[in-house]
Amino acid sequence: MIKPLLVLFLFTPFAAAAQDQPIFQPDSVKRVVVATPIQTQLRVDGRLDEAAWQQAVPANRFTMIEPVQRDRANHDTDIRLLFNQQYLYIGAFCRDSLGRRSIRATDLRRDFSFRSHDYIGISIDGFNDRRNAMMFMTNPYGTQRDLLSFDDLLYDTDWDGLWRVRTTRTDSGWVAEIAIPWQTLRYRGSQDSTQSWGINFFRNRRMTNEVSGWSRYPRSFSALRMDYAGRVAGLQPPPPRANIRVQPYVLVSSDRYNGTVVGNRRDEAVKLGGELKWAINPNTVLDLTANTDFAQADADRQVNNVTRFSVFFPERRQFFLENASLFGPNLSPYEDLSGGSMRIQPFFSRRIGLDNAGNPIPIDAGARLVHRSLTTNYGALLMRQRGVGNSPTTTFAVGRFSQNIGPQSRIGALLTLRDESQLVDSLGRVGQPGRTNWVGAIDGFFRLSESQSISTMLMRSGTSVGNVPTAGTSAAGDQGVAGYVQYLLQTNQWKFWWTESIVTASFNPGVGFVSRNDVVATTPGVFWLSRGKWLPFRRVIRAFEPGFMPEFYHSITTGRLVERQLNINPFWLNLQSGGFFGLFLNPTYQFLAEGFDPLGVRIAPGEYSYTRYAAWMASDPSRRLSYTLNYELGGYYNGNLATTDLTVRYAPLPHISLTGRYIGNQFSEVGENRESPSVKLYSIEGRFALNPRLQLIGFYQYNTDLNRDAYNIRLSWEYQPLSFLYLVFNQRAYTSTVRQQEFRQQEQHLIGKLSYLKQF
Repeated sequence: MIKPLLVLFLFTPFAAAAQDQPIFQPDSVKRVVVATPIQTQLRVDGRLDEAAWQQAVPANRFTMIEPVQRDRANHDTDIRLLFNQQYLYIGAFCRDSLGRRSIRATDLRRDFSFRSHDYIGISIDGFNDRRNAMMFMTNPYGTQRDLLSFDDLLYDTDWDGLWRVRTTRTDSGWVAEIAIPWQTLRYRGSQDSTQSWGINFFRNRRMTNEVSGWSRYPRSFSALRMDYAGRVAGLQPPPPRANIRVQPYVLVSSDRYNGTVVGNRRDEAVKLGGELKWAINPNTVLDLTANTDFAQADADRQVNNVTRFSVFFPERRQFFLENASLFGPNLSPYEDLSGGSMRIQPFFSRRIGLDNAGNPIPIDAGARLVHRSLTTNYGALLMRQRGVGNSPTTTFAVGRFSQNIGPQSRIGALLTLRDESQLVDSLGRVGQPGRTNWVGAIDGFFRLSESQSISTMLMRSGTSVGNVPTAGTSAAGDQGVAGYVQYLLQTNQWKFWWTESIVTASFNPGVGFVSRNDVVATTPGVFWLSRGKWLPFRRVIRAFEPGFMPEFYHSITTGRLVERQLNINPFWLNLQSGGFFGLFLNPTYQFLAEGFDPLGVRIAPGEYSYTRYAAWMASDPSRRLSYTLNYELGGYYNGNLATTDLTVRYAPLPHISLTGRYIGNQFSEVGENRESPSVKLYSIEGRFALNPRLQLIGFYQYNTDLNRDAYNIRLSWEYQPLSFLYLVFNQRAYTSTVRQQEFRQQEQHLIGKLSYLKQF
């Protein structure tokens, strides 16, 4: 089966490649738009009816990126730029022959999904280094999305800048009016009165899934690839100055616990704290936090894990999300594919302020310093976690340095430290001794060409208890080591990677995450991206993208093969609407040195060979009614397992969005006892928005495993830019067994939080 597929991947595409568009080099002559100075303040209302807007010369004649690269856009966009001493103003008229009838937007949440919305976006390179970019994006209802980008490779997607936007919708298209304070933008100080920056504008007309750009770029890249950007000339920004943002908060909470395990009590508290952000200069930002609180962060979703490895939960807390890319590894944008189920991170911020079950641990204070420039990037993070119960007082420190090399390559180093104090209970009795864990790493990212790159990292860990080193340090004679090297080729016709990883048994990242130890992993992959004229039903089908993603894992200790997955994807269609349909088969071999218990089913040690099959499909995510379905069946160790994962969303208006999800796992004759349990997880989420600044979000999950349920209801009002009032209600309940008796455990949390942002 595998050999014919490899022949298909290796030889068939060359006959069709000539029918597709290649990667092209950046234009040698850049497009230029001139910004016009004004002396007045504009009212940002989304109308562009002030006389000042008529003074600006529009930038238009957008080029199509998707679906036909380098064609003229079917629906053009006019961009105008104005500025005064306080703001850079951007006005966009997104022309559309269908007017309001073509507009697609499924919700009004900040940082909305770009797959579901019409949008207009701006990427700005204020340093003119063709590497760093700030992106600002909005949909037709004035919802904001923004991020920081580095080499179109690393992204701080949860950075929230201070800017304003208002929109209007007309019979000939829609209008966005944006005001960005100079203090929000990052640019060089200059002796010249007039500056020129890198800039690009990009748009998605979601009804036809047409992406277009003002300065053209290959479709396998994004508008954040700033070497393809145009120029904005005539800017006269004020000299950069220290920019300080202070955001204090007050929080009132009421917590109730009922159960034999969690206890029976009620706690009430008032909490004060806040954050300070100081942009010392355009390259350097200092963040300080005191009595840090994350009450407004989304609660973790329950997961029914049927694998042998820990679930990697994403970070959701705002303080740790900002500038997260600097402290992470230089992996490709396809790290979720390139590493297969292998993940190595020397720094993982969820190790701070959370226990292993995801419950919060108080953070007393913290600081983060980040510096980015044309040649050098560095950062430092220091956090103090309060000692609570069995969790000792802990200090976390992270240091990061990287040196830019050439146009888009870098080398760097990273150091993490976790220092736990000696545990002493309330009676003064000494418990576990203090311990210190460290990880040192060196890494590099090398862009070999527009389409090829190599990423690599080598890590080393050590731990000491008291003053005594433990396994994992050279003093104990056993060094904990991990590392990877990855080659990536990314063109309009191919995505290919080859990743080699190694993690020794004693590698222990105390402030990081590793999916498995004692392993050498080989995880290559390839996708053929075909848009040749041979494709049938081209009004419906955009691309045929089959793939092959094998994974091989060998034990370092024994040298034997412990897992093999072939992950064959012989059929995948991307549809013009944005939907997709694909089929998978995955012949799998696993050797278990130890048993494990997925969802209460005991799997014995031994060798297992089985094959799983899957179908994955989704409709147009921008429609009022949409769905995603992933159905898997086939062998599972010594039995069978069928898994259904269905998500349905109904969004009759952007102001109302309802999402339901069902995940069912049906075992059949699995494990030592040949069990056939059925475990189901139900979820429903509702979003109700008066506008992008006032929203009510409700989320409920029920898990038949241990009869667990959870509520999360959050009212969010952004009463002025980045100043919020939150009202939050959380409830968790589950059934526990104590001495063969079942007891219901329940906890409720009611929180009110008011924050206020002042920028100086």
